[in-house]
Amino acid sequence: MKTQEAVSKIISLLKGDEVVISANGFISRELHDTGDSERNFYMIGSMGMAPSIGAGIALNSKKKVVVLDGDGNVLMNMGALATIGNLKPENFIHIVIDNGVYESTGSQKTVSPTIELENVAKAAGYTTTVKAETIEELESALVSEYTGPVFIRVMVEAGKREVGRVQVSPEEITERMRKYLS
Repeated sequence: MKTQEAVSKIISLLKGDEVVISANGFISRELHDTGDSERNFYMIGSMGMAPSIGAGIALNSKKKVVVLDGDGNVLMNMGALATIGNLKPENFIHIVIDNGVYESTGSQKTVSPTIELENVAKAAGYTTTVKAETIEELESALVSEYTGPVFIRVMVEAGKREVGRVQVSPEEITERMRKYLS
């Protein structure tokens, strides 16, 4: 499975009223390319912060919050896992697209192949953790009804495709999310 396939499958299985927070780099680009929406918050320039932003929204909203994260981003801010596991937002789904590299900065290897991130999330207090290695396993994980926080690790191949940058400014992203949440 490739990142674009995973992102497309995830978005296709959402109901359409969730808040979607995406990590910086190619994950945000893929989400934007899949279909820009006022419910999408593209994290631009702050590596590792998508789950923290998502948790803040989940704790202050009744909307389901889906975070599209990357293995490099999770490794950058593992403290977020402990905070989320402790606070236990029930409307929070943390999806980590794991390709084993820092794709946006030159495909340097991460340490994710040696760490079972789903087990780290479980130890941190996430109520449900799943590892999906196929599109069918991803689909099964997404259609199941879980009470969060939920952690889904999606294994994908390294390698990116040419996809444009997010065409919404950070100020516009913030303003339209405020409107969407109110």
